[in-house]
Amino acid sequence: MDFFFFLFLLLWSLFSASSSSSINDLNHLTYIVHVDHEAKPSIFPTHRHWYTSSLSSLTSTPPSIIHTYDTVFHGFSARLTAQDARQLLDHPHVISVIPEQVRHLHTTRSPEFLGLRSTDKAGLLEESDFGSDLVIGVIDTGIWPERPSFDDRGLGPVPAKWKGQCVASVDFPVKACNRKLVGARFFCGGYEATNGKMNETTEFRSPRDSDGHGTHTASISAGRYVFPASTLGYARGVASGMAPKARLAAYKVCWNSGCYDSDILAAFDTAVSDGVDVVSLSVGGVVVPYYLDAIAIGAFGAIDRGIFVSASAGNGGPGALTVTNVAPWMTTVGAGTIDRDFPASVKLGNGKTIPGVSVYGGPDLDPNRMYPLVYGGSLLGGDGYSSSLCIEGSLDPNLVKGKIVLCDRGINSRATKGEIVRKNGGLGMIIANGVFDGEGLVADCHVLPATSVGASGGDEIRRYISESSKSRSSSKHPTATIVFKGTRLGIRPAPVVASFSARGPNPETPDIIKPDVIAPGLNILAAWPDRIGPSGVPSDNRRTEFNILSGTSMACPHVSGLAALLKAAHPDWSPAAIRSALMTTAYTVDNRDEPMRDESTGNTSSVMDYGSGHVHPTKAMDPGLVYDITSYDYINFLCNSNYTGANIVTITRRKADCDGARRAGHVGNLNYPSFSVVFQQYGESKMSTHFIRTVTNVGDSDSVYEVKIRPPRGTTVTVEPEKLSFRRVGQKLNFVVRVKTTEVKLSPGATSVETGYVVWSDGKRNVTSPLVVTLQQPL
Repeated sequence: MDFFFFLFLLLWSLFSASSSSSINDLNHLTYIVHVDHEAKPSIFPTHRHWYTSSLSSLTSTPPSIIHTYDTVFHGFSARLTAQDARQLLDHPHVISVIPEQVRHLHTTRSPEFLGLRSTDKAGLLEESDFGSDLVIGVIDTGIWPERPSFDDRGLGPVPAKWKGQCVASVDFPVKACNRKLVGARFFCGGYEATNGKMNETTEFRSPRDSDGHGTHTASISAGRYVFPASTLGYARGVASGMAPKARLAAYKVCWNSGCYDSDILAAFDTAVSDGVDVVSLSVGGVVVPYYLDAIAIGAFGAIDRGIFVSASAGNGGPGALTVTNVAPWMTTVGAGTIDRDFPASVKLGNGKTIPGVSVYGGPDLDPNRMYPLVYGGSLLGGDGYSSSLCIEGSLDPNLVKGKIVLCDRGINSRATKGEIVRKNGGLGMIIANGVFDGEGLVADCHVLPATSVGASGGDEIRRYISESSKSRSSSKHPTATIVFKGTRLGIRPAPVVASFSARGPNPETPDIIKPDVIAPGLNILAAWPDRIGPSGVPSDNRRTEFNILSGTSMACPHVSGLAALLKAAHPDWSPAAIRSALMTTAYTVDNRDEPMRDESTGNTSSVMDYGSGHVHPTKAMDPGLVYDITSYDYINFLCNSNYTGANIVTITRRKADCDGARRAGHVGNLNYPSFSVVFQQYGESKMSTHFIRTVTNVGDSDSVYEVKIRPPRGTTVTVEPEKLSFRRVGQKLNFVVRVKTTEVKLSPGATSVETGYVVWSDGKRNVTSPLVVTLQQPL
């Protein structure tokens, strides 16, 4: 039933996004208006003048234009009533009117874990000159330019192709940009149109980062080598981004209340015009059709110009159908762990030890002393639920003072729970996962001695508290302490799929597997601004140059940096070719050479969790074959997705001949490096489909690839031809994959998913594609 429940939520969100304004036609909302690019009459000096003139015909006091778009999209954004928006749709040159969405952030050792070592005389870093002269555009919360991760020592001149700017302000001088940070801009028109003028005592009206997220993601993608680096003494060593010599351009679109579509689209428009090579976007929201998705529209405009777009998959895991940023022209990145953690165990009064994780810099609790232990949900005077979560105002200081408090995970941030416990006199805190979170743990920088434990550990602590509290003997009342063990390396198994990492199937297009890959996203050390404590809570006055964060937000810039390295090593590769190289060389086993596991359950993970697998940069440099895709291929895909001509023009700015596309194939025939088919069981005992694919030789000039098939259980899979013989680099050859299956017994609404693989091998390289067959029983 999960699929149909999600479908209901999706339909409801679409209705809300497109129709909520009709509840009160007098309410002004922000809309993005797509205009025919040939529409501006010559009597108007600029598009802005013409757009304003168009709006003036709607009302006697036309609202002001927020942004105009000319590169990845042609049109403008403005505050309109629902009636005005409908009226504007009748304008002969208006193609579509899109309601704005508010997006949210998807919030070292990883280069070494990925096999990228600066001392190697050969390999991806050396071949790409560490990404020099490529520009990564980071669309996020801005940047703190003074960090040593953004130093320009040893870099050559700013690339001649670069057209971007460093937008200066009182708190962001022009000299903040250099040969490393080549551009910095901010976009707040959409934010202020909805929320009013920003409070400049809490936010910077400039590219400067007042949150930390953007600084962190930027340094993951392209931070310089910095030594020593650590957070509160944890993760000591050399910090480095994926492409240490790549240039950075920061586009600030996220503010205190979120990231607004009109600003995100303006950032895409500007970044492409500026000349970026890669766009990194760790922001997301609800999944809607691509023609209503400003991120999908902006990303298409970018890849149409040859710019790689990497986007975070979201942090809605471990539940199914949670993946976001699912447009097939974007590379969607989930999160995995690395072989490092920060253990902080709970020692209970009954002698048992519960494992946990934390980043806490001291002063520590006395490991030789036991402290009174209470559970927020058992405290008298609260409503039970709020106090179990340690929400503001729910804890009684008289019952918390001098004790360690067990808080349930959820609602408010983990670090905020610690601030609340400390404010009420608590000495320490244990955060327990709920059933949904499972055993997945995130190490946080806490303001008091605190640790996080898994769902089973939380249950055991609650039982201990409950049983001990019943004793009349004071010597048997519940007690505990927390023992912090610093940094531990060589963790096995690693990688595993992070519990929070969003999972498939793809809610918008089940025929395209998302996420595409996973990359390091748990407990990642990267640069951090001044003026913000490592916990992110207001009372935290500690300062650090680096911080440890987790999320697909951290995984995405790893792939952005890797894409820059691959682009530098292979300048002729398209965005699709780069993604293909990352996908077909990804791996699905851990450092024990066993199938990769799911952190939340400890069980074997699946293609729906990790896509094609965990990125392997060294192998991606020489993938042998790539599955390339052009903009026209994506247009055919949209045709076969039953999008209208107007829908397709909104996304691509091109008119489509859908008759030809629909005769040629189906949605699954997009030349993607993975295969997925969904069969609806309408009483047919036998079902079949086929996939047509084209591979391009990027390996040896004379090479022969033979196919190896591992069919999904219950299916028959054939590939024609079984051998591909290439005579030159750049040669393209086609093959067909045929899939046959038989009906299985399922209850109404149930689903069966089976996975296999199609592998092309030349003896040196394995070009691997997952093949997923899904059977659904209609209600």
